[in-house]
Amino acid sequence: MVGGNVEEREFAREALAREAKEEAGISIDPNDLELIHVLHRHKLKKNEQYLVLYFKAYDFEGEPESLERKKFRDVVWLPISALPENISKSTRHVLDSIAAKQIYSEFPSRKKVLTYWGQIAESWSARLPDY
Repeated sequence: MVGGNVEEREFAREALAREAKEEAGISIDPNDLELIHVLHRHKLKKNEQYLVLYFKAYDFEGEPESLERKKFRDVVWLPISALPENISKSTRHVLDSIAAKQIYSEFPSRKKVLTYWGQIAESWSARLPDY
Protein backbone atom coordinates (compact mmCIF):
# COMPACT_ATOMS: atom_id res chain seq x y z
CA MET A 1 0.00 0.00 0.00
CA VAL A 2 1.27 3.39 -0.99
CA GLY A 3 0.85 6.22 1.48
CA GLY A 4 2.23 9.26 3.18
CA ASN A 5 1.42 12.65 4.61
CA VAL A 6 -0.69 15.38 3.12
CA GLU A 7 1.56 18.36 2.50
CA GLU A 8 0.70 22.03 2.82
CA ARG A 9 -1.74 23.23 0.13
CA GLU A 10 -2.59 19.67 -0.85
CA PHE A 11 -5.74 17.58 -0.55
CA ALA A 12 -5.78 13.92 0.48
CA ARG A 13 -6.43 12.46 -2.98
CA GLU A 14 -3.76 14.63 -4.57
CA ALA A 15 -1.34 13.59 -1.82
CA LEU A 16 -1.97 9.93 -2.57
CA ALA A 17 -1.44 10.48 -6.30
CA ARG A 18 1.86 12.24 -5.53
CA GLU A 19 2.98 9.48 -3.13
CA ALA A 20 2.09 6.78 -5.68
CA LYS A 21 4.37 8.47 -8.20
CA GLU A 22 7.19 8.98 -5.68
CA GLU A 23 7.04 5.53 -4.07
CA ALA A 24 5.85 3.23 -6.83
CA GLY A 25 6.33 5.11 -10.10
CA ILE A 26 2.67 4.93 -11.07
CA SER A 27 0.36 7.74 -12.14
CA ILE A 28 -3.08 7.97 -10.57
CA ASP A 29 -5.77 10.51 -11.37
CA PRO A 30 -7.02 11.80 -8.00
CA ASN A 31 -10.57 11.71 -9.42
CA ASP A 32 -10.24 7.93 -9.83
CA LEU A 33 -9.77 7.43 -6.07
CA GLU A 34 -12.62 6.39 -3.78
CA LEU A 35 -12.43 6.67 0.01
CA ILE A 36 -13.03 3.18 1.38
CA HIS A 37 -11.84 3.35 4.98
CA VAL A 38 -10.84 5.72 7.79
CA LEU A 39 -8.60 4.41 10.56
CA HIS A 40 -8.27 6.19 13.90
CA ARG A 41 -4.76 4.99 14.75
CA HIS A 42 -3.19 5.31 18.20
CA LYS A 43 0.54 4.76 18.59
CA LEU A 44 0.46 4.38 22.34
CA LYS A 45 4.15 4.29 23.21
CA LYS A 46 4.81 7.37 21.04
CA ASN A 47 1.72 9.15 22.38
CA GLU A 48 0.58 9.85 18.82
CA GLN A 49 -2.71 9.47 17.04
CA TYR A 50 -3.67 9.79 13.40
CA LEU A 51 -6.65 9.66 11.13
CA VAL A 52 -5.53 7.54 8.18
CA LEU A 53 -7.54 7.64 4.96
CA TYR A 54 -7.58 4.60 2.67
CA PHE A 55 -8.54 5.02 -0.97
CA LYS A 56 -9.19 2.53 -3.74
CA ALA A 57 -7.64 3.38 -7.12
CA TYR A 58 -9.78 2.24 -10.03
CA ASP A 59 -7.11 2.89 -12.62
CA PHE A 60 -3.43 3.78 -12.81
CA GLU A 61 -0.74 4.12 -15.44
CA GLY A 62 2.69 2.52 -15.28
CA GLU A 63 4.19 -0.62 -13.84
CA PRO A 64 4.50 -0.47 -10.04
CA GLU A 65 8.05 -0.70 -8.72
CA SER A 66 9.77 0.11 -5.46
CA LEU A 67 11.33 3.56 -5.74
CA GLU A 68 11.92 3.86 -1.98
CA ARG A 69 13.87 0.72 -1.08
CA LYS A 70 14.09 1.74 2.58
CA LYS A 71 10.30 1.52 2.83
CA PHE A 72 9.74 -1.61 0.73
CA ARG A 73 12.02 -3.89 -1.25
CA ASP A 74 9.72 -4.99 -4.02
CA VAL A 75 6.21 -4.74 -5.40
CA VAL A 76 4.13 -7.87 -5.84
CA TRP A 77 0.42 -8.49 -6.35
CA LEU A 78 -0.92 -11.04 -3.87
CA PRO A 79 -4.38 -12.37 -3.18
CA ILE A 80 -5.64 -11.17 0.18
CA SER A 81 -5.60 -14.79 1.36
CA ALA A 82 -1.87 -15.15 0.61
CA LEU A 83 -0.34 -12.15 2.35
CA PRO A 84 2.97 -12.64 4.19
CA GLU A 85 2.91 -13.82 7.80
CA ASN A 86 4.83 -10.75 8.95
CA ILE A 87 2.17 -8.25 7.86
CA SER A 88 1.63 -5.72 10.65
CA LYS A 89 -1.33 -6.06 12.99
CA SER A 90 -2.62 -2.64 12.00
CA THR A 91 -2.44 -3.47 8.27
CA ARG A 92 -4.25 -6.76 8.90
CA HIS A 93 -6.86 -4.88 10.92
CA VAL A 94 -7.44 -2.38 8.08
CA LEU A 95 -7.68 -5.06 5.39
CA ASP A 96 -10.15 -7.04 7.51
CA SER A 97 -12.19 -3.88 8.13
CA ILE A 98 -12.26 -3.06 4.42
CA ALA A 99 -13.31 -6.62 3.60
CA ALA A 100 -16.15 -6.24 6.12
CA LYS A 101 -17.13 -2.97 4.38
CA GLN A 102 -16.56 -0.94 7.56
CA ILE A 103 -15.90 2.67 6.67
CA TYR A 104 -14.37 3.48 10.09
CA SER A 105 -12.28 1.57 12.62
CA GLU A 106 -9.95 2.13 15.54
CA PHE A 107 -6.59 0.48 16.19
CA PRO A 108 -5.68 -0.69 18.67
CA SER A 109 -9.09 -1.33 20.13
CA ARG A 110 -10.78 1.35 22.22
CA LYS A 111 -10.54 -0.97 25.25
CA LYS A 112 -6.77 -1.37 24.84
CA VAL A 113 -6.25 2.38 24.42
CA LEU A 114 -8.35 3.22 27.48
CA THR A 115 -6.57 0.55 29.54
CA TYR A 116 -3.19 1.95 28.50
CA TRP A 117 -4.22 5.50 29.35
CA GLY A 118 -5.51 4.29 32.71
CA GLN A 119 -2.16 2.64 33.48
CA ILE A 120 -0.32 5.87 32.65
CA ALA A 121 -2.68 7.88 34.87
CA GLU A 122 -2.08 5.42 37.74
CA SER A 123 1.71 5.61 37.35
CA TRP A 124 1.59 9.42 37.35
CA SER A 125 -0.65 9.46 40.43
CA ALA A 126 1.71 7.11 42.25
CA ARG A 127 4.61 9.55 41.68
CA LEU A 128 2.76 12.65 42.89
CA PRO A 129 3.54 13.78 46.41
CA ASP A 130 0.74 13.96 48.96
CA TYR A 131 0.01 17.55 49.91
